[in-house]
Amino acid sequence: MKNVDVIIIGGGASGSAAALTLGRSRQHVLLFDNDTNRNRVTRESHNFITRDGMSPIAFRERAQLDALAYPTVKKISATVASIAKIGGGCEVTTGEGEVFVAKRILIATGVQEVFSHEQIRTYYGTSIFGCPFCDGYELRDQPLAVFAEDEPAILHLTKLLSNWSADLVVFTNGKPVDKEAVKPLTEQGISIQTNPISQLHGENGKLSSVELLNGEQVLRRGGFVVPEYVRADPFAEQLQLEKNDRDEIITDGFGRTNVLGVHIAGETEKKASSSLLMASTAGNMAASMMVMDIANERFS
Repeated sequence: MKNVDVIIIGGGASGSAAALTLGRSRQHVLLFDNDTNRNRVTRESHNFITRDGMSPIAFRERAQLDALAYPTVKKISATVASIAKIGGGCEVTTGEGEVFVAKRILIATGVQEVFSHEQIRTYYGTSIFGCPFCDGYELRDQPLAVFAEDEPAILHLTKLLSNWSADLVVFTNGKPVDKEAVKPLTEQGISIQTNPISQLHGENGKLSSVELLNGEQVLRRGGFVVPEYVRADPFAEQLQLEKNDRDEIITDGFGRTNVLGVHIAGETEKKASSSLLMASTAGNMAASMMVMDIANERFS
């Protein structure tokens, strides 16, 4: 059993930023990472100053190297299987059965996508994306597919994408829509295809068309999707973290949860997507609050 000040689970933007802040604050940190970050399928990351266009893999490696430059930060390449609250801290057990203990823990494991049509995953990260701010510019002026199923998501994503392309077709994969609700789009000539999707066509991850169950093929050169996001680990349940009716983990706004010593940062908290910039900011903030709590305890 190994004891440290802080264990961080997840080495993406949130976890690495937190590790950097904690390392610079002279805390002994273990950073667990198993390379299952959802943006690993994307070739380039965008909209992060000084790193625009860097691959997610290179970004992750550089972020972790920055944190590991500090002697009190160590990385363990392993999957955490469980977390348990014990007297005075948390106990972390890996899939291999190794046990580690820390006074505080930061969960920054992010989320994973679930698609209504699984073939979207074949093109995801190459020609189909989730974030227009991250990848819209690269698909500018192209005929694009919008994969979304409910009216709020359809309206939000389609309106937003109009900044990058005027040639948009919405695919609901068989889900009916309220024609009155989507009227702002149809009045602008945007087609809403409610027929189920049969299959997607393309090569090497590059979308060329969307085939519907009725045999119609709609030529598209890329697209954006509104997936369902899920937490891929049981930690919130294991630790009995409080959630709201949207399944968001309740915090004080600075990463502190209802369980003393358990902190959250990044996409894990809201169970929703986030940019690298926002995620790293959340990690920095959560770590800063940890350091402040440690200092306050020293004088209590």
